[in-house]
Amino acid sequence: MNEYINLDLDNIMNEHICCAIGDPKHQDGVDKKKEWIKSKLKDGHVFRKLNARGKIFIEYEPIETAWVPINGKNYEYIYCLWVAGSFKGKGIGKELLEYAINDAKEKKMSGLCTLVSKKKKPFIGDKKFFEHFGFKVVDSIEDYELLALSFDNKETPRFNDNARKMVIDSNDFTIYYSNECPYVEYEVNELTDYAKSHNIKLNFIKIDTLQKAKNAPCVFNNWANFYQGKFISNTILNANALEKLLK
Repeated sequence: MNEYINLDLDNIMNEHICCAIGDPKHQDGVDKKKEWIKSKLKDGHVFRKLNARGKIFIEYEPIETAWVPINGKNYEYIYCLWVAGSFKGKGIGKELLEYAINDAKEKKMSGLCTLVSKKKKPFIGDKKFFEHFGFKVVDSIEDYELLALSFDNKETPRFNDNARKMVIDSNDFTIYYSNECPYVEYEVNELTDYAKSHNIKLNFIKIDTLQKAKNAPCVFNNWANFYQGKFISNTILNANALEKLLK
């Protein structure tokens, strides 16, 4: 039987958080991610992982306090469900999702929801996997879709109106980000140095409050790229990727 761990205030400093495991350059991001989780535990945030050295976890919390531009009531929002490497194909993803579903039912929630895309994109859930468990599309913005698994007939979550804009006023390359992901801190620093050395105007807007997250001008999970005023992707960029995009 697989053994799992839920992070809490007592164990979070001694447990790894899966995503950036074993990569020293992301330690600052890991520390900030842990602080973010600690601040969210009071909201009912759940980070459950396999008790193993690998990238195997599910992360979710009530939609009312989730840092995404989605409005709803009494739903859990799944930020991420990730099973990587040799752990794939062993039913672990199923066990993690079933835990979240059962947890939501025990808490008398109306259902769960998550962000996916019509075509597979990085850092976005696998649509077919969730559909297998009964999740259905309840809203969409361009290539992005909001899936929900409902337990009752109450209203399902929806993207906020501001998220449908997918445009901003600035024509400069602009990145919205948050410490929900441990990878972002290193890349923000790398991109900042790259932009300075190449005399490129690059703006960063940090999502560091619930209000900012709910008012994001695009589909947002932890990173969003804008260029010439338009949303172009949710891909977390490094310097090489930015250079290719600008070319």
